[in-house]
Amino acid sequence: MPTNRRQFIAATATAATAAVCAGASAAALPRPATLRARRLQPGDTIALINPSGAIHERAPYEIATETLQALGFKVREAPHLRSRHGHFAGTDAQRAADVNAMFAEPTVHGILAMTGGSGGNRILPLLDYAAIRRTPKFLGGFSDITALITAVNARTGLVTFHSPVGASEWNAFSVEHLRGAVMDAQAMTLRNPKDSDDALVPRANRVTTLRGGSARGPLLGGNLAVLTAMAGSPYWPRFEGAILFLEDVNEFIYRVDRMLSTLKLAGVLDRLAGVVLGAFTNCKPGEGYGTLTLDEVFDDYFKPLNVPVYSGAMIGHIKRKFTLPVGLEVEIDADAGTIRFLQAAVE
Repeated sequence: MPTNRRQFIAATATAATAAVCAGASAAALPRPATLRARRLQPGDTIALINPSGAIHERAPYEIATETLQALGFKVREAPHLRSRHGHFAGTDAQRAADVNAMFAEPTVHGILAMTGGSGGNRILPLLDYAAIRRTPKFLGGFSDITALITAVNARTGLVTFHSPVGASEWNAFSVEHLRGAVMDAQAMTLRNPKDSDDALVPRANRVTTLRGGSARGPLLGGNLAVLTAMAGSPYWPRFEGAILFLEDVNEFIYRVDRMLSTLKLAGVLDRLAGVVLGAFTNCKPGEGYGTLTLDEVFDDYFKPLNVPVYSGAMIGHIKRKFTLPVGLEVEIDADAGTIRFLQAAVE
């Protein structure tokens, strides 16, 4: 083997070892003290950011702005909101700069992601977490925004929000839950509504108890694919004693199984106090694959944990969705299918 090649391999191995050690050291740090942002009020300014995928049409921006205005807010577009770089909403540096700038801007009171997509994990090393902790604000979004809200909470202790994005459907249910959590500062209890049709037995919004009981802990989680893609990084949260919530969309069942196995092999599932499963929208068998059902996959991973687990919560890629406080202490009741905030998520 040529000397330069041996040197290259040795250097690469050393760098990889250092990176693993750095990640392990970060993961071993204690969970930061919980930090809550000020509640949002009518007249406050909400900044729209795009940390992930680009939106090419104009109408979604107009609708998001009008929606926030209808809620009583002023709206500010981050400088690179409409930028494009491939399928991303600007370069990594541009998207990270918008997050940092909107946290630093004193006239901005809250920050909402415009959409998800992919690429949010690329900007995590570029964020100024110390500055974010000094100026805590509402930060919300879901799907690929799981990367951002998870990393900010893990590194700063700021309670962030798994909430509708600007491009979401802002129906009465979703608005009611966002308003209660981040404007009215309610210690909310999240419970699926009763099916309003005239069926003898409800068919929609059903909750299934996999293992009964109640448990308390910090609420952590989000999109399963995005969360598992962060495994081993310095932005991976501490899951000891946590309530884990998960959702996903457009993943074959065997991929859901693979991602849950990542959580299992990483030791996450064995450290949890409880689990809430939201919607796994359009997660079907892959072509040419025999497969377990989603129910069977969930049974395999979650029933042996001996902690409370329920599925069917209104979380994820669905029209009507809860707003969830990432990092806040909550109590779940897997028999009743509820998540109860143990204090208000904002001050």
